[in-house]
Amino acid sequence: MSRSRRIRSEAVAAWHSFLRRRTAVFFTFFFPVILVVIFGALVRTQPADSGLFAEPAAYYIPGYLATVVLFTPLSRVGSEIARHRDDNRFEKLATTPLTRTEWLVAHTLVNTAIIGLASLLILGLVLLLTTATIPVSGSVAMLIPFIVLAVVLFCGFGAVLGRVADSQDGVIAASNTIALPLLFLSDTFITLDQLPGWFGPLVELSPLTYFARGVRAITYPPAAGEPYLGNLLILTVLAVGFFVAGAYAIPRTD
Repeated sequence: MSRSRRIRSEAVAAWHSFLRRRTAVFFTFFFPVILVVIFGALVRTQPADSGLFAEPAAYYIPGYLATVVLFTPLSRVGSEIARHRDDNRFEKLATTPLTRTEWLVAHTLVNTAIIGLASLLILGLVLLLTTATIPVSGSVAMLIPFIVLAVVLFCGFGAVLGRVADSQDGVIAASNTIALPLLFLSDTFITLDQLPGWFGPLVELSPLTYFARGVRAITYPPAAGEPYLGNLLILTVLAVGFFVAGAYAIPRTD
């Protein structure tokens, strides 16, 4: 069996496994939707005010997208590794030609498809329920590599969490503990001028920051003149690094 067929077989199995978990399917799409509805449509802080959500609606598009590119890969990949370990599946996989890298590629492809659909849903809701508009230009297509690279990065991160955590519950707790601060402290929902001055440099350490800034340069008209290729390059390097670390962290045997 060729490498592409091995990856495709594992990806198909992972996709059907996801669809069988109806609760997981529901909340994968429900969580970002309810976030858009609450903060985008119901909480309508005027741009002239100060505080949370005081910026125009389009400013927060990166934050809404970040909810799925961050939470979904961390929890899903980490949980899959913990589940495989608990069920002794890695011992069985060790007897097959499927490598750790191929396993992670297959699950990353599935997460990319899931998050791609969720991102389209989020963008549609933001444009429908809020006053946000997205500049119509060729650069909008650059949203695709930003989303794909972020998924690759956090799938690798999730694999590391799955290796470190000792159970599925531990993975969920660890992923939420890491993801929640990153979601709000990565130049997404909270602007830099709302944070203490000493905290500003720490924002640069978050990989999600470069996703948010790149997406904002594409989707937020006042930031349209800002270069996004630099953020894309940094995100690419981080994605490769985290993916390699994640592939190495996947247990070969239990």
